Amino acid sequence: MLAILIAHAAATALAPLLVYRWGRMAFYPLALVPLGSLVWVAANWPAPGGASTVDVPWVPELSMNFNLRFDSLAAIMSVLVLAIGALVLFYCADYFQHHDGHTEKRLPSFAAELVAFSGAMFGLVTSDNMLLLYVFWELTTVLSFLLVGHYAERATSRRAATQALLVTTFGGLAMLVGIIVLGNMAGTYLLSELIASPPTGIAASVGVVLVLVGALSKSAIVPMHFWLPGAMAAPTPVSAYLHAAAMVKAGVYLLARMTPGFADSPPWRPIVITLGILTMLMAGWRAVREYDLKLILAFGTVSQLGLITVMVGSGGSDMMLAGLAMLVAHAMFKASLFMVVGVIDHATGTRDIRRLAWLGTRSRSLLLIAIGATASMAALPPFFGFVAKEADLETVLHSPVLGSTAPFVLAGIVLGSVFTTIYSLRFLVGAFGRKGRPEPSTRVAEMHRPEVAFMLPPALLAAAGLLFGLWPTQLDTVLDSYADTVPGGEDYDLALWHGLGLPLLLSVLVLAVGSAAFFGRSRLRRVRVVREPLGNADRIYDAAVRGLDVLSVQLTAVTQRGSIPATQSVILSTLVLVPVAALALGARDRPDFLLWGSPVQLVVGLIVLAAALGATMLRNRLAAVLLVGVTGYGCGAIFAFHGAPDLALTQFLVETLMLVIFVLVLRTLPAEADRTHINRFRWARAALAIAVGATVTTLAVYAMAARTGTPIAELLPDAAYFRGHGANTVNVLLVDIRAWDTMGEIMVLLVAATGVASMVFRHRRFGAAPRVSDAGQPDIGRLPMTTHSPAAGDITWLRGSELRDPRHRSLVLEVATRIIFPLIMVLSAYFFFAGHNTPGGGFAGGLTAGLALVLRYLAGGRYELGETLPLDAGKILGSGLLLSAGTAVTSLLVGAPVLSSALIEFDVPVLGTVKFVTALFFDLGVYLIVVGLVLDVLRSLGARIDVEMGQQRGTVNSA
Repeated sequence: MLAILIAHAAATALAPLLVYRWGRMAFYPLALVPLGSLVWVAANWPAPGGASTVDVPWVPELSMNFNLRFDSLAAIMSVLVLAIGALVLFYCADYFQHHDGHTEKRLPSFAAELVAFSGAMFGLVTSDNMLLLYVFWELTTVLSFLLVGHYAERATSRRAATQALLVTTFGGLAMLVGIIVLGNMAGTYLLSELIASPPTGIAASVGVVLVLVGALSKSAIVPMHFWLPGAMAAPTPVSAYLHAAAMVKAGVYLLARMTPGFADSPPWRPIVITLGILTMLMAGWRAVREYDLKLILAFGTVSQLGLITVMVGSGGSDMMLAGLAMLVAHAMFKASLFMVVGVIDHATGTRDIRRLAWLGTRSRSLLLIAIGATASMAALPPFFGFVAKEADLETVLHSPVLGSTAPFVLAGIVLGSVFTTIYSLRFLVGAFGRKGRPEPSTRVAEMHRPEVAFMLPPALLAAAGLLFGLWPTQLDTVLDSYADTVPGGEDYDLALWHGLGLPLLLSVLVLAVGSAAFFGRSRLRRVRVVREPLGNADRIYDAAVRGLDVLSVQLTAVTQRGSIPATQSVILSTLVLVPVAALALGARDRPDFLLWGSPVQLVVGLIVLAAALGATMLRNRLAAVLLVGVTGYGCGAIFAFHGAPDLALTQFLVETLMLVIFVLVLRTLPAEADRTHINRFRWARAALAIAVGATVTTLAVYAMAARTGTPIAELLPDAAYFRGHGANTVNVLLVDIRAWDTMGEIMVLLVAATGVASMVFRHRRFGAAPRVSDAGQPDIGRLPMTTHSPAAGDITWLRGSELRDPRHRSLVLEVATRIIFPLIMVLSAYFFFAGHNTPGGGFAGGLTAGLALVLRYLAGGRYELGETLPLDAGKILGSGLLLSAGTAVTSLLVGAPVLSSALIEFDVPVLGTVKFVTALFFDLGVYLIVVGLVLDVLRSLGARIDVEMGQQRGTVNSA
């Protein structure tokens, strides 16, 4: 089983290369992957009641292990997934042959996605671990989104893909919650163990309902049925595979899998039967009103999924057997019919039955294939669809689990089957009939003759429906091996002839009424309902999405007024009121207020206090910013006095960088703030600031007084050394013990960098800083090259400085920068490599490198920034994120906890034993993100504003 998954993964990776090399012919070798997997399934078919398992530990702490189980139901579903998958891939080779010379630009990715979907479905039906099943479940959702949206240039395809993604993802998230509820109650996430000993109670019922939401949304059951007809915007091979044989069967598969254990759960049977019958009737009624061949089949698929849901979800071995028989029959005839529609569309250029006439005369072989598949869909003997429908009627009629509801269920199935007969005839006559015309329609007259290879896959599926209809014994044995695991029911056997009885009479009645309704449709149009009595689900979905958009805009307008002081006031007021109220109303210990630890700290505290008061009083913005910086440096000094050199180092670096950023921003603002603006709300702001400071201090002393156990800080050094393999506790915390927090923090940095630069760069977000060679090029955002001034000297210490205005150059600063820059970069590298055992780390090293870039920019200007680091800031940020996230993925792949580190030791000549900690890769990602952030800020708030200010000066001078 693992080999099949690996083979599909490898084929997915190779598919784009094969398509680039061989074009559409690459689908033939790709079809060998599911075909070869099918051979393995046939050779390893499980014995009745038996199962083969694969247990590979992955992340046992999260119950995420590769637990695969291959029993009879998994084998049945695997045959459908792999056999029809191979046929669909074979079919694609001809489907994407365009007579007008058109080429599919996205064909390489399409091939990879289709092969990946086959592997994901196989993983889904063989997963015994429910969490692993959910992973494959969502993989099919994402791949379906990509496949449905294949024609991304079309608005209909984008809308259909988004709709399918939203609906099925919503159901999947609900199912995940249900899985967690059931798994926690049962003490296991293995499906086999959960079904053998299902939990009971209210919580279990809630979990069951949530799982049903996911299963029913995946199989397009009312009220989440509307996404499937919309998904017909996908290429026809996608419809034939995902929406007839594979993806939509995932929901009914899960129902069939869980029915033995949960059919008697209070909410299970009412939900399954009610929604199943309602789906069968509503979708069948919609199918008889459509004119697009794919939409007729799509609504027909939804209708029959409702029937299959009722059969496999009601309970009882006989109904399970009948439901599985209908599931197999439906996969064969519906996949065949979708492929037939693809042939028609490919040959005539239309799927509208109003534009098709005499097609049966022009292509008798295609008509014969369609007749075979449609006859099975309409349950005509001797096709397997008839055998399955007879089994449905018979088992419902005598089901012990339905009780008094059996007549109502039977009536619903009969009425739904009448709709099936009508839309079957509508499909066949609409596509191939002459319709009273004396000659073929224009599209049919100009059609291209389909090749034999193009019609071979649907022909095989139609022939299989006839073969198993005449010889259902083998399928009965296969399906019965799983049906027998469901308690309840009698020993029913699939057969073409069960003698005269009520099921046969009902079948005749269904065919007679359906045929009469179709051929008498001209009279029935008089009583046709113009408006849908229950509304249009697609329009309801659109209205819901529009309502959410409007609600989000209104909510944003209320909470985000565009005033930074107002937003900060709300946040800080919440910080004051909520904790203080909790502290006042709850239990608390008497705190021990300790104002300072030494006289030096008192002096630093007084300096910080004086700087804070001065910052609030000054009108000069630059002076106020410098005083704010003093408060930051004071905090760093206090960290150092308390024996926290890492925190002190980081604080000093961050404060220095923040001062530079503030100065860059202040260049575009007036030197002094408006007196009226300062005086407005001054006392209210002062009161809020004092309240915040008092609240934080009070909470800190009460929190320290409430501690009764051993402080975790006393345990961290040993944990850092023996588990994180580092002597620097702070750095080990950041890159190992609480690396998840660090991951969140660097994501915030990425968002901040993107937000700042996006506001400044209105047209071109990414790109490298301009270099000297770019100075003379006409490009928006660049200025003409400045004339070199002899007054600045003939020696160029920095390349970018020769393009600066001589009035802004400082020879001393340029010389100092030329000397100091390499030293700062060496210090940055030291901080990075030594940070695991001494003060430093990726963050400190990145900040140091960022300050080196700042120095280079201040000395040489924006062109010097490009000469120093001629890389795109976005690529640096992306590389850092890739490294940091890659360590998490690597940890998972080797079965370790996420973002954990390992120690690697090796001997090097002369140096001796070298110890290497894998957390260094995560730290390197942090380093790159910090450097990318600084570069992005210098590009946006520095170089870009330089350009705009220069343009403004040029405009003024011209005036």
